[in-house]
Amino acid sequence: MAGELNGRKVAVLAADGVERIELVQPRKALQDAGADVELVSTHGGQIQSMNGDIEPADRFDVDREVSEVESGDYDALVVPGGTINPDQLRVDADAVRFVRAFVDGNRPVAAICHGPWILVEADVVRGRTVTSYPSIRTDIANAGGTVVEEKVVTDQGITTSRNPDDLPAFCERIVAEFAKG
Repeated sequence: MAGELNGRKVAVLAADGVERIELVQPRKALQDAGADVELVSTHGGQIQSMNGDIEPADRFDVDREVSEVESGDYDALVVPGGTINPDQLRVDADAVRFVRAFVDGNRPVAAICHGPWILVEADVVRGRTVTSYPSIRTDIANAGGTVVEEKVVTDQGITTSRNPDDLPAFCERIVAEFAKG
């Protein structure tokens, strides 16, 4: 996977409460493929990651605040999960705008676990087939998305996955999708 993403810049949009492994593994896969990856969040400083939503894990330095960036600054976007992270993102108008602009601009977007919650809030799942953590599937269906039970799904530039067990397939797919542009 080395070099496929040389010259590509990827945003990872995450807030406090992000599931640690869902931030770390995709970021590493993208960096190993040559991408320049920046952590974008709702605030500066650091964000607190979690293991399984309840156990505090590592803190991560934020590269840029979502209120200060544009989707055009990046070639692709990743939204990790954890229950708390996307719930915080979906109530932040700048984060919702950022996600919607990626989809409107036909730039690839990937979300795992509860991450698709912000896709629902941005109103970009309508007419798309997606997967997610089971507890948000009704929200996706109510927003006009078709939910499937698969490890990883890509439809019209949006790649989604169910949970941390699917990270190997998710990481492989996002590198391939992001390499396409």
